[in-house]
Parts: sequence; structure tokens; C-alpha cells
Amino acid sequence: MDLHNSHNIHRCVAEGIGTFWLTFAGCGSAVIAAGFPEVGIGLLGVSLAFGLSVVTMAYAIGHISGCHLNPAVTVGLAAGGRFPRQDIVPYIVAQVMGAIVAAAVLYTIAIGAPGFDLAKGFAANGYGAHSPGSYSLLSGLVAEVVLTMMFLFIIMGATHGKAPVGFAPLAIGLGLTLIHLVGIPITNTSVNPARSTGPALFVGGWALAQLWLFWVAPLIGGALGGILYRWLSEEPSALVTGVTPATPAE
Repeated sequence: MDLHNSHNIHRCVAEGIGTFWLTFAGCGSAVIAAGFPEVGIGLLGVSLAFGLSVVTMAYAIGHISGCHLNPAVTVGLAAGGRFPRQDIVPYIVAQVMGAIVAAAVLYTIAIGAPGFDLAKGFAANGYGAHSPGSYSLLSGLVAEVVLTMMFLFIIMGATHGKAPVGFAPLAIGLGLTLIHLVGIPITNTSVNPARSTGPALFVGGWALAQLWLFWVAPLIGGALGGILYRWLSEEPSALVTGVTPATPAE
């Protein structure tokens, strides 16, 4: 990716803003609203918040950057032949930066409440003693790989040229909602290394020590999902880059 090209800069900025929104809205719903007395939104509400963040950003920036918002999605689309490999690193850098800024803004807001305790997790992902349901490392690994693989499968299909036009954001957002309904008790649901990195930097300690899993497993799952869908549907379809670049994916 040539970052001297204003179009490419716009794509990266869009990815940063989109990942900011996903992390701020999704993790914010968990930190601020999930357990609010009497009217807390709970697991279902947090799951919907993550899904809605993707739906809203897909309609807002999908035409600019393709709305990946997730290093595992970027890698998975590249593995599936739907994204240029030379653009992977700039997209991932923008996504991680957006997630870190979102975590910083969320932290600034959250500390304004009496009794706020960063030790409660700050929506960080974890396994073992730091899993909401005390699930093991193996459970977390399998869940993150499988859930991310299916997420990419949904994305590849929903954005295929023969899929119903205009409904991809809804399918992808609802898919992420379903993924969170399954995954929150296991790992607090990552399927997104950028989303995991932001909160982990503020929690530190155990969250940083376990962060490796939430990079390795989603990236493996994303690549598997992209490759699997490419094998099932070999027909050419558009790149997921917002605007088709001059050179095809390698």
C-alpha cells in the first residue's frame, strides 16, 4: 500500500475510526452498561452492541475501506483471495491504533464512576482464572479458532458477488452477535486481536500475559475461514477494499 496516496490514507483512517467504534461501543457496553443496577443490559446486550457496532460501521465506511475492523478479518480475506496482501500491515496498524485510542477514551470515562475497579477486567479477554466461566486454555483456543473461522466464512459469503445486495452488513453484524452469545462465557469473546489489545494494555499483568492467545487463535481461525470459503466457492468475486484497487490480490 502506498501511503502517499490519499485514497489509501483514507482507507486506513476509516479502519482506525471503525475499529475505535467497535472497541468503544462493544467494550463500553460491557464496562459501563452490562451490570448497571436494575437495568443492566447483560450478556445479550453486550453481544448486540458488538454486532450493532459492525452493522453501523459497515454502512458508514464499507465503501471506503471494506470495513474489516479486525486483523483476523484482514488476514482471512487475504487468505481467501479477497484482499491485497501488500495492504495487510497498514490495515492492521490502523485497526490496533483505533482500538487503543478507544480503550483510552473508555478508561477516561469509566474512572469517573465511584467504585470503578480496573482489576475487574475492563472487558479484557482471558482464559483459566480470567475466563468469565473459568474455561481452560484449550477451551479458549478451540473456541476462538472456530468462532473466528465461522466469522470469516460469513463475511466471505455475505460479500460475495452473488450474495443478496445490501444485506452484507446485517449478516455480518448478526453473525458477530451470535459469536458473542457463545463466546463471552468462554473468553469474553475476542475473535479480534485489535479489540483484545486495547483493553489489555490498560489492565496489564495477566491480560498482557494472555494476550498472545487472542492474536494467535483469531489469526489462525480467520485464515482457515478464508481458505475454506475460497475452496467452496471458486468463482471470482470482488475484493473487500471499499473501492477495487488497480492491481488484483496476489
